[in-house]
Amino acid sequence: QVQLVESGGGLVQAGASLRLSCAASGRTFNNYAMGWFRQAPGKDREFVAVISWNGDITYYRDSVKGRFTISRDNAKNMMYLLMNSLKPEDTAVYYCAAGRTIASMQSIAYDYWGQGTQVTVSS
Repeated sequence: QVQLVESGGGLVQAGASLRLSCAASGRTFNNYAMGWFRQAPGKDREFVAVISWNGDITYYRDSVKGRFTISRDNAKNMMYLLMNSLKPEDTAVYYCAAGRTIASMQSIAYDYWGQGTQVTVSS
């Protein structure tokens, strides 16, 4: 089992920055690729970013490329999502997830999920 806890969400204005954190406990953290997904009201959960177990591989959804940066610190069992130039369309609940995958963008590849943290961007 892997337990995941997100933090760092909040209410910000468009153009601001936030850094989300995901704290992991349980099984060996660096056995897993880690991903961020988000779900806006009335919409399906969607992929945001993923990082491989050693950080060598990262992928982003097109709409966040150049604005969001995913990173991890295996020594601290932590993963981060730095979000710059936030837009109202980034408003969603953000979830971190862990999976035994190279770096999948598909939610089905992830076995463990956090409870989510709300990000609200006002215009």
